[in-house]
Amino acid sequence: MKITFENVIPNPLSEYPHASESLWGNTHVLEQGQKVLINAASGKGKTTLTHILAGLRHDYTGNISFDSTSISSFKTDEWLRSRQSSLSFVFQDLQLFPSLTSEENILLNTNLKGGVSIAQMREWAEFLGLGDKWNTKAEIMSMGQQQRLCILRALSQPFETLVLDEPFSHLDEQNTKLALQLIQERCSDLDAGFLLTTLDPTDRVSFDKEIKL
Repeated sequence: MKITFENVIPNPLSEYPHASESLWGNTHVLEQGQKVLINAASGKGKTTLTHILAGLRHDYTGNISFDSTSISSFKTDEWLRSRQSSLSFVFQDLQLFPSLTSEENILLNTNLKGGVSIAQMREWAEFLGLGDKWNTKAEIMSMGQQQRLCILRALSQPFETLVLDEPFSHLDEQNTKLALQLIQERCSDLDAGFLLTTLDPTDRVSFDKEIKL
């Protein structure tokens, strides 16, 4: 999926100046399969960007297109199709179902056409140190464990672009390294790209393009 931003500015950020290299207020094209790092300080709109791409927020000016279609025209079913096959998300607030187990949270996505098998997901869970949390409810897991679960859930479904909003904020260096390895392998398998927001420009992420907010 090619994502095009044309003079997009979220309403809450409309009074602030935006540099010429910023995503906001300028034209940027994220090509299919491109790996993009969004580097910005807190309050610059990283989570807002994620929510706009997911169809959760519409309070912005300018235009965003998925391939050649403006998302301003999307109806509910079009957002649903986008979230099921084109875009997969790791939200900063995780958006897990707290009363469901790890397996139950992941099953919501593996049931989608093109989703990976439960056997594969259990193998990935072991790799990320969550093997013993498979039948544990999300609400009693640590934030780091929940964040890894959210990454697994996002990887379990088909996607063309993986959108990750500060996905390693609760992870130590070793768990970040393992999560990045899975992310890169899954994107390679699908010929997919990612858009990853970060507060830390030293995150050990290999990317094709860096954009600031």
